[in-house]
Order: sequence, then structure tokens, then C-alpha cells
Amino acid sequence: MGFAARPRRPPQHDLRIALCVPLGGTVGIWGPSALASARLAVAELNQRAGINGQACQLLTINAADDAPDLERTLLELVENDDVDALIGMHTSAVRQRILAAVGGQLPFVYTPLYEGGEHTPGVFAIGETTASQLRPAIAWLGRHQRPKRWMFIGNDYVWPHVSHAMARDYVAETGGTVVGERYLPLGTSDYAEVLSQLRRSRADAVLLSLIGQDAIEFNRAFGREGLARDMVRLSCAIGENELLGIGADNTDNLYVACGYFATLDTDDNLAFKERYYGHFGERAPTLNTFGQSTYEGVHFLAELLGREAAPWTDFRRLGDEPFHYRSARGAVYAGGQACKVPIYLAQAEGHHYKVIARL
Repeated sequence: MGFAARPRRPPQHDLRIALCVPLGGTVGIWGPSALASARLAVAELNQRAGINGQACQLLTINAADDAPDLERTLLELVENDDVDALIGMHTSAVRQRILAAVGGQLPFVYTPLYEGGEHTPGVFAIGETTASQLRPAIAWLGRHQRPKRWMFIGNDYVWPHVSHAMARDYVAETGGTVVGERYLPLGTSDYAEVLSQLRRSRADAVLLSLIGQDAIEFNRAFGREGLARDMVRLSCAIGENELLGIGADNTDNLYVACGYFATLDTDDNLAFKERYYGHFGERAPTLNTFGQSTYEGVHFLAELLGREAAPWTDFRRLGDEPFHYRSARGAVYAGGQACKVPIYLAQAEGHHYKVIARL
């Protein structure tokens, strides 16, 4: 892939940011909070001096996995010089599509949790990674719940496949074994056969890498079957929206390892929530890890473009010094490509998460 960076717009123009988020499909549930969080960050920047004196505008792009015109839309925007930067909050499969179309031509801040290993020039992946989430979470469950037989269930794309390959080693470190593994297309709604296999496996723990509506449908079916009495569930990607959809009766023994929960009792999060609800009101979209990541993404971009000594086109020149930006969870970008994000383990309690450990 070539790396032909586009020049910045003259200062008299607004800085236009393409915000790529799913507006429908399996993970459309992520969209409302992601849009709101990004808009809050833009409002905060524009109340001051924007980015380098340029006011910021958001241009929303549908980045659902089944969005047919994503590549063409982005290509036209870039070729017409109608966009200055990209912020993406979507699956890794969509990230790969975007990079194939316009990678390297504009700064691209990729915000959600993901499998790790993104090294494309001009891409800044600021979310937590599989290794930081799963290894300590599986170790914690090994100490406190002592599961020995794990089954892995995920959607059929890069993040679950890579995550499960890594998780096999983490399970082995606890003395456990993986007794089954299944991958399902996005949009699966019938889990009868998978649950039957899960029963036959005699697993006492399930690693779930299903996302969005698929996670909701599976966990509803899991709860109706009464499997929570005998099996622990662990996920990295079931946010508060999904938890509401799953229903309080279906969340027993459900654990999530993540860098953000709305119930985090930290100064950073309490201040963020005050600004968020102060801006949008009490009926604002439910806060969750996917949504707040776009807030971080906008502020990360502001810091990135504000560093004249280290332009985004030469991201390795960011060096080893911590790269601070406004965050709801105290995240820091350090070492050029490594993001340091606190990781927490939470247990579902009805419609809410109770944070029980910092991992």
C-alpha cells in the first residue's frame, strides 16, 4: 500500500473529520452513543480554539459491516479534498476495508477495543487490545471461579479468530483446556445448535466474542436454557447497551473485561459523565466503552495535529514520551504505537455492571 499523505487544509477552512460508525446492522446499537460522544468532544474543542485554530466539523459515515458504499464514499471524499482526518469506531473487518481504500492518505484514529497488531502508517489504534483484556481476566477467573473446561464462541471475522488463538494460551496458563470453538456469521439469530454443542462439551466457562445484536440474542437464549447455573461467561465486548437488551434475568455469572464502564467511580469518568449529561440531558444515549471511545478519538486527533514537531505523517517521531489526551478513563498513548489503558473486570448485576477488580 502506498503512503501518499494529503496536505492539510489552509487554516481559514474548518477541519472536517469523517466519523465512521455503524448506523445499522448487527452493531448499529453502538452508533448513538458513539455519535453523541464525538459531538461532545467537538463541542468542547470548538468552545476553545478548535484544532490549531480551525473549527471542527463531523461528517458521519455509515461503517456498518454490510455498508455497501463505504469504500466509494471515502474515496470520493478524499479525492475531492472534502475530509482532513478519519475517526473509526467499527469492527476490525471494516477497518481493513477502509485501509484498503484510503489507508495512509489521512490520519486515521481507530478507537474501539481490537485484537492488536495494527502497524499501518498513519493509523493510530487507541483502544485496549485482546492481550491486555483477556490474559488478566482469564487468570482472575482461574483463581476465583476455577473453570477447567472452556468453549469459545465468536463471530466469524478477524477479531474473534485472533483473540481466541491468544486465549488458548491464557487458558492453558490457568491449567484449563479448550473443549470446543465455534464461529458464526454476523446476524445469526438461532443459537439452538450452538447451545446444544455447549451442553455436550460439559464446559464450565464460555469465552464470548459475539458482538452487538448477536451477543444479545445468544445471551438471551443462554439464559432461557438455564446454563448460567453451571457456566461462567466472559466477554470483552458486551457493553451497557447490549446488557439492557440481554435482560436482567439472563445475566447471571456474566463477566466483562474492558477499559471503560459507565459505573466507573473515577475522577476522570465522573467529570466526563457530568459534561456528557450536561450537554445532552438525562435522556442521552447510554454510555458504554464503544461510545466513549469516539470522545477519546476526537481529543487524540486534536493532540496529534497540534504537535507541529511531530506531524502525523511521521507518527514514529512521537517517540517514547507519554502522549496525553482528554480521556474518560485516563488512557495514555506511549511509545509511538502503544496505548496504555486501565483494564477493569466487571460482573453484570441486572441491567448494570459492578466493577470488581482492576486487572
